[in-house]
Amino acid sequence: MRISVIGSGHLGSIHARLLAQNADVSLVGIVDPDETRGSAIASEHGAQWYPDLTSMPDVDAVVIAAPTSLHHSLAVACLERGFHCFIEKPVTATYAEAQELMQRAEATDRVIQVGHVERFNPAVRALASYSIQPLFIEAHRLAPFKPRAIDVSVIHDLMIHDIDLLLWMTGSEIVDIQATGVAVLTKTPDICNARLTFANGCVANVTASRISAKPMRKLRVFQKDSYVSLDLASGAVELYQLIETSALEPSHQVPLGTVNTEHGDRVIVYDTPIVESVNAIAEEQRSFLESIRNQTSAAVTLHDGAQAVRIAEWIDKLVRT
Repeated sequence: MRISVIGSGHLGSIHARLLAQNADVSLVGIVDPDETRGSAIASEHGAQWYPDLTSMPDVDAVVIAAPTSLHHSLAVACLERGFHCFIEKPVTATYAEAQELMQRAEATDRVIQVGHVERFNPAVRALASYSIQPLFIEAHRLAPFKPRAIDVSVIHDLMIHDIDLLLWMTGSEIVDIQATGVAVLTKTPDICNARLTFANGCVANVTASRISAKPMRKLRVFQKDSYVSLDLASGAVELYQLIETSALEPSHQVPLGTVNTEHGDRVIVYDTPIVESVNAIAEEQRSFLESIRNQTSAAVTLHDGAQAVRIAEWIDKLVRT
């Protein structure tokens, strides 16, 4: 499959490296107006540098990892040329752009996948065999300041990861938001806290900061009879459950005590689900390629990406006003 990467910044260079290592892919080109940077990445991976999309030859698919402000126009141009598109998050700069892109995409049979990479995080994937029905979620995504991706607020840059995860995990619409934030080092909010209320009754408290001394990516999920803690940075998962004594699995569950309930005695157990060590970006690339080959819907659809942008805009508006 012939693929080009549009944008040779931090994420673009990672995508290029992983695609170049994929035996099922031919990395054709790196598209970037910066010749020094673009040609360096291209030559490193045996590809050709192109200054713009019009000079790039036809391919089967593209990875759009350019600045967010360019996502919409680049995706439109790529769809018009018949390319399948992997678009890094946020899918577009605005929800209006995402809506317009969805209308265009409906007229094609091209696969569009959005780069919400946390869906492929090993810690998240380790929960696949567990029943997750959250009642309360607490998310913290903190990072030291870096002079990149400051064309968008911390909400669109970092918090949007957790917005997508929460929408996906709850399977429910957000009906109310309370939020506050502060622009500290840039012209847009650099730290934000939002309280999201879902139609199914779940409530989530989400904090994102790009001016923290130490990085943190943690998600805590509370539900009936269980509590799950995910460290998305290290890939560690801890699970506490209240189960019937007869259901105890000593091979991987550690009993911590007994609780008397209206249904009889139950045991509190500590469990650490098996976490497979994988590269999340390589996994989302693999999923994208499989969707193209099998002509199936993307794991993270254009609609998913658009909804994450819609909620991010909602939060951003609350913070700014």
